[in-house]
Amino acid sequence: MSTLRALAQAQAVTAGVAQPVATVRHLHLSDRPLVLVPLALAGEANAPLAALVGAAPDEARLLVVPQPRNRDQRFAFAAELAGIVLPYLDEFRDRTEAVPVDRGRDVRHRYVDAPQLLVPNPAGITFLRLFGRSTRFRRPDGEHPVHPSVPLLGRWLTFFAERAEHPGSAALVALTEALTLHWATGQSAVEDLHLPALLGWLDPPPGLTGAEAAARAEDAAHCPPAGPATDPDFDNHRLAPAIEAYTRAEDDPVARAAAYAELERLLRDQLTPTWEMMWRGVGLLRALPAGARVAGRWDGDKDAFTAHAEHVDAGGGPQPRRDGAVAAALRLHRLERALTSYAVQRAYDDPLVMAEHRLTGEAFVGDVTLADPKRVDDTGKRPVLRPRIQVVTTEPVLVPVGATLYSPARPAQKAKVVFVTPAADGKTEVVLELSGGMGRGLTAPPGTVPEVGERLCLTTLSDGFLPAGAFPAPEETPWTHGGPPATAPAPEAAAEDWS
Repeated sequence: MSTLRALAQAQAVTAGVAQPVATVRHLHLSDRPLVLVPLALAGEANAPLAALVGAAPDEARLLVVPQPRNRDQRFAFAAELAGIVLPYLDEFRDRTEAVPVDRGRDVRHRYVDAPQLLVPNPAGITFLRLFGRSTRFRRPDGEHPVHPSVPLLGRWLTFFAERAEHPGSAALVALTEALTLHWATGQSAVEDLHLPALLGWLDPPPGLTGAEAAARAEDAAHCPPAGPATDPDFDNHRLAPAIEAYTRAEDDPVARAAAYAELERLLRDQLTPTWEMMWRGVGLLRALPAGARVAGRWDGDKDAFTAHAEHVDAGGGPQPRRDGAVAAALRLHRLERALTSYAVQRAYDDPLVMAEHRLTGEAFVGDVTLADPKRVDDTGKRPVLRPRIQVVTTEPVLVPVGATLYSPARPAQKAKVVFVTPAADGKTEVVLELSGGMGRGLTAPPGTVPEVGERLCLTTLSDGFLPAGAFPAPEETPWTHGGPPATAPAPEAAAEDWS
């Protein structure tokens, strides 16, 4: 936990309401996200019990598995869910846009927009990941056939679960993580995973503090859990008798229909409060303006969506159960690069996030007191424009002479530290030599060199391009890492796995 977040949590306790830790929204929000609230049966490995699904507050559709231990009913639920999710995905595949590549010498095409799935908490992401793993290898023919849409749904759910691991991605979002990224509550990180309690801190009812609203929300009688886990008291005293009544009425169609209706009512009552809270949370996030670099990260999601759609359309196989050595190393490398870039972009977009780096000495803010925008360095083979500026700051400057700094206001420009001189009144004078972001001539265009009086943030964090690592081809995997990959087993040989 950072110092500023700890301070914000203490202030939340004092004020009785969550405190902002961001000034902008750091994730994309679709105009029409697909909200999915799943429930799983307790005591079973990821056995679906029910789900409330829809792309608008008034479009909720309830899916129920009356006997979750019944394999056929599980896959019937999967087919019904596919009937909602797959048409939603197809809504984003009607228009493409041209994207320049190779410095404008060529173009590629991607979809203009991409789908977005919202679930209440990280456990909901885990549910979808495991559900995708258990369905993407199924077959519509042979032994235990399923509807043709089931394996396709599994492949798409796996795609979204993998994108959820990508830092900065907004393809599949857990609402509790999105909210705690922007606000700090007066409770622990574990308690923040409980959506009703979290919203109690963010938007407490009149007359209640955040702590009182959170305590009330933790009482399942007032607000059921946000899933996939259910309340044990509900399981034992209401759900179990309803499932048993449905099972006993197997030979009586009238009694079976009545039992199903009662089960459906119970599950709707459990899911509806979470459904309403999901849209409340979306409303809170929409009230924040999007960060400047959010659109660029969403472009990455659009690229990934386009690539996977093309892979599916071309008849490509489902994602493997386990990555090979090279594929795993490449994936880890991509995630590490994305995490580094995401952290820098958030700091560049948001002064509150940058403030955390100012506390650690990775950044400082000062005023430009001197500027020489016409300075030319002629010590090399040819003269080059190298303006110098002096920045005076009251913050500690921990960077050494010769270090390269960057400014969020001019991310393409480098500032080399030339002198660091302590001054009076606890101030520090920093002389910087600028390069980049000023064109190729010997005269800097207006606005490219900071002017006297400008307040400037300088940091060691760079938003520049991160080169990819070099990895061997899969067929050249060394023996220390398992050797070349073996032939993958046929999908029909894969055993059913709901864990």
